[in-house]
Amino acid sequence: MKNFMDENFLLQTETAQKLYHEHAAKMPIIDYHCHLIPQMVADDYQFKSLTEIWLGGDHYKWRAMRTNGVDERYCTGKDTTDWEKFEKWAETVPYTFRNPLYHWTHLELKTAFGINKVLNPKTAREIFDECNEKLAKPEYSARGMMRRYHVETVCTTDDPVDSLEYHIKTRESGFEIKMLPTWRPDKAMAVEVPADFRAYMEKLSAVSGVTISSFDDMVAALRKRHDFFAEQGCKLSDHGIEEFYAEDYTDAEINAIFNKVYGGTELAKEEILKFKSAMLVIFGEMDWEKGWTQQVLGKKLGKKTSTISAYETNAKLPSVDCLIEMAELFDVSLDTLVYGDRSNLISVRALRPEQKELISELTQVFSARHTTAEQRLGLLSKIVSHLSQ
Repeated sequence: MKNFMDENFLLQTETAQKLYHEHAAKMPIIDYHCHLIPQMVADDYQFKSLTEIWLGGDHYKWRAMRTNGVDERYCTGKDTTDWEKFEKWAETVPYTFRNPLYHWTHLELKTAFGINKVLNPKTAREIFDECNEKLAKPEYSARGMMRRYHVETVCTTDDPVDSLEYHIKTRESGFEIKMLPTWRPDKAMAVEVPADFRAYMEKLSAVSGVTISSFDDMVAALRKRHDFFAEQGCKLSDHGIEEFYAEDYTDAEINAIFNKVYGGTELAKEEILKFKSAMLVIFGEMDWEKGWTQQVLGKKLGKKTSTISAYETNAKLPSVDCLIEMAELFDVSLDTLVYGDRSNLISVRALRPEQKELISELTQVFSARHTTAEQRLGLLSKIVSHLSQ
């Protein structure tokens, strides 16, 4: 009987099998967004059980368990044993069928521990004991696991106030795998709760050595931390935002908003959006100055991180359709997007569909090496028709 997973799992064609086995399988892992705990890598942590490495901090598994009716004490509780938590996860796994969690679970059992069994309540104890036995071996330590998967580089998720001491310790230890920080400044934009924002400003002041009493002070402190991250090899900026903030604002407004929230007064929704918009611009400028890549724009545009990086460094130019999409995303004119003019002559969102189509066609004709007289006349006819409306 065929195993649930064999060497061609998910590889449904000969081409897929050839590409994976002859090429992809041999390539190293370069992970530019992960949530590894830097201290564990620095200390070459030895995991105590499968529950610790698998369920400790994994909110995806917790969510599935909660959905399956599992009590919270078996997800994050302190009064339950590792085995009790794992047993509840094993009861949940069969109900994750056709969900990526089901595939991930069994791929990890196979690739990390060489186990081909399907995890369910009947096999749970056997799998738990076998994995724990292997986890006690040196080759299953934090660094051992990274070597096992042929990791070349990982980029962690780090706050501007983080010391990065474990990145430094790991590098100085001579560990052959790079662990680089990633700038995640969400808390510097989180002005919804004044007390929390003030507490964060005090932490930022302490680590940067900048006394913070104004918006300019805060930006100066963030720049110092940004410089420090760059010195430690950071090349990426990651933002956990639910929408793209692009409100119009003035410097005077942002200074006043900072003073208000720093002083402990709750902000109006419009003020929160303006502040977040200003911070995204400032962070974008910092990243551009250092040649970093922001990992938020690509997600919104459906573009790869490498493509956004090429746009930012002028190694590649976006198509007109992509520029229009960006302008719509930011709700600005093409002039603003391309030239930095904030006068907002005509927002792209205000253009009619036929106007956007005309702009796209114009660019294609101008950029094409060869166009026929018929194409040029046809476009001219459209322009005349549009202008006469």
